[in-house]
Amino acid sequence: MALHYRVSQKGLPSRSGTGLTCDLSTNGIAFRCRHPLPVGAHVEMRVAWPAKYADTYPIDLVITGFVVRSDSTRTAVRVTSRKLRTDLLAAAPYRASA
Repeated sequence: MALHYRVSQKGLPSRSGTGLTCDLSTNGIAFRCRHPLPVGAHVEMRVAWPAKYADTYPIDLVITGFVVRSDSTRTAVRVTSRKLRTDLLAAAPYRASA
C-alpha cells in the first residue's frame, strides 16, 4: 500500500516522502522509500487503506512511531499509535449533489 511519511528529529528540520509498505502489524511497519531514515527519529505516516468507508470515502491508516532500522532498501518503525481515519468533509460536495 502507498504511504506518505514525515520524519522529525530533535534539532533538525522535518522532512517528508513517500513509500510502499512491505510488512504491517499492530506493533510495527516496514516500508520501502528512496532514502534511509535516521534511526531513533519520530515518524508520522498515512497509509492509503485498500477499503473505503461506505464503499465511497477513502480511509487512511494514521501511524506514529520511531525508526528502529533503516538501510537503502527498507525502513522499520516501532508503532506507538495507530488509527483509521476518513475525511468525510472533503467528500461533502459529492454527498450534497447525490
